Amino acid sequence: MQSTSFGLGNSGQQVGLNYGTINAEFHPPPERAETPPAPFATIPFSRDPDFVNRGGILDQIYGRYSEPAGRVSLVGLGGVGKSQLAIECAYRVAAEHTNKWIFWIHAGTPARVEEGFRTIADAVKLPGRNQPKADIPQLVYSWLSNERKGRWVIFLDSADDSDVFYSTTGPTPKSKPLATYLPQSRNGAILVTTRNKNLARRLTGNDANILDVGPMVEADALSLLKKKLGLPDIDRATELVRVLEYVPLAISQAAGYIRARAPRSSPEKYLDEFRAGERKRIKLLRHDGGDLRRDGSASNAILTTWQISFEHICSKRPSAMDLLSLMSFFDRQGISESLLKDSDGAQGVKCNKKLEAGESESEDDCNNAEDMFEDDVAMLRNYCLVSTNEAGDVFEMHGLVQLSTRKWLEARGLQEKFKAQFVKRMAMSFPTGDYSNWVICRRLFVHVEKAMGCRPADGEMEEVWARFLYNGGWYALLQGQYEIAERMVDKARRTREKRLGREDEASLQSVLLYASVMKARGRWKEAESLDVQVMETSSRVLGEEHPDTLTSMANLAKRRTMCPGTKAKWSVRRMIQLQNFGH
Repeated sequence: MQSTSFGLGNSGQQVGLNYGTINAEFHPPPERAETPPAPFATIPFSRDPDFVNRGGILDQIYGRYSEPAGRVSLVGLGGVGKSQLAIECAYRVAAEHTNKWIFWIHAGTPARVEEGFRTIADAVKLPGRNQPKADIPQLVYSWLSNERKGRWVIFLDSADDSDVFYSTTGPTPKSKPLATYLPQSRNGAILVTTRNKNLARRLTGNDANILDVGPMVEADALSLLKKKLGLPDIDRATELVRVLEYVPLAISQAAGYIRARAPRSSPEKYLDEFRAGERKRIKLLRHDGGDLRRDGSASNAILTTWQISFEHICSKRPSAMDLLSLMSFFDRQGISESLLKDSDGAQGVKCNKKLEAGESESEDDCNNAEDMFEDDVAMLRNYCLVSTNEAGDVFEMHGLVQLSTRKWLEARGLQEKFKAQFVKRMAMSFPTGDYSNWVICRRLFVHVEKAMGCRPADGEMEEVWARFLYNGGWYALLQGQYEIAERMVDKARRTREKRLGREDEASLQSVLLYASVMKARGRWKEAESLDVQVMETSSRVLGEEHPDTLTSMANLAKRRTMCPGTKAKWSVRRMIQLQNFGH
């Protein structure tokens, strides 16, 4: 028989010869009792010396979270300052209420939330937390629910993904959604920062507890810029914060860029660079200068910040991202619902055609398409990427969000696809410049102006693009916007001549319209030269009796009988009537 001896301080049993199985259950020694500490704050960021108090937002937060079992959500685009408001709020609560626990949880992923629960367990020294199979969220939930443990406030920062809180997927079959571990206790309050308004509703339980945080007002934006640059007065500061659309992160980012390059950079130089073109704007807005008061996983570049939202939407609802991608090519304001739905290939048009044909399943198809569109819009609105008018049928986006979206598309090789969709829809929607169409033209004209910089790479789409620029130039001419008319018609003329040839009817029509713009601008010799060109080409190719030939002859005769410098409205309008611009 062999024996085993245990050293001093140990105890056990000796076993002789054994031919079976020994089952032994070992229990770790009991934890040493710890004295619970006095309440304190666990805020992972230092207080911002450049914080700008934005109106009454902090007062509104106090009013809601101070209620029994109070919950409040700050909802808005990434970069509008939700986390900065939460940080300042946390410091003020800690200073005013020294008897309250202040807990901060980064809520971007399940692992980060569980890490936050572990931090709470360690801070309050929860018994049992160090046991191998300890259920930390449940231990924390029980402690938070016990009103005798004291008062507390939890800040859930960057809670953007509903799955983090409401997914039932977990390490064990009995795992519960993390949201169930956030008690509705009279001695506690929860403040959430999120880009997702739908998640905000679920976590707070009431729309009244949601505070929309948008860009700053101009005075606050100017104050932030001056604080970040350390300058009391800044030339062209108002222009700079305006082009940055009063977004706090964009302003801080610009200030960091300027400071890093001083004295060779300045607000004036930054503004000039920003206006130099889209590629330059993208370069400036991708600058990441770092920020001690943003989570390490969060980008300090405004474009990257928004693209995180795009990735999330694309993974959850690709059709919503497609809708946002299309909207990014329009002017940021006045994007009517009809522009997004009524196009060749759009579900709305297809359904109408099917219904007219009497097909039995058309109505269901239409309803499904309508539901899909509404769900897409709801998601984009929940993420604060688009807003609507009171009627809900006209959309608006931040210009910088549009820029960020187009850059996101470019990185994935999708920019031309959605640019072509935009061009096609505009060509179908924007009519000729005839007086009877002026109401429609006036509503859509800003999008035609935007389209001047959206020349498609595809050859066939180029002619489509030229067609509605031609119509846009026609309308601009009759409205007296001669400079815009010249740019639009010139682009249409050059594109048609390249694609169709100089002798094509559409090309000749463009030259005729361009000649009318030249005359309206007082450039008589150019206008006469163009009329001669069209008259000779039309006569040779189309025949002497063709309307284009007769129109150019009439125009030429009028120009030679009128005194140079006369710009009577009658002559311009009469020319338009003579020309067959509807080609």
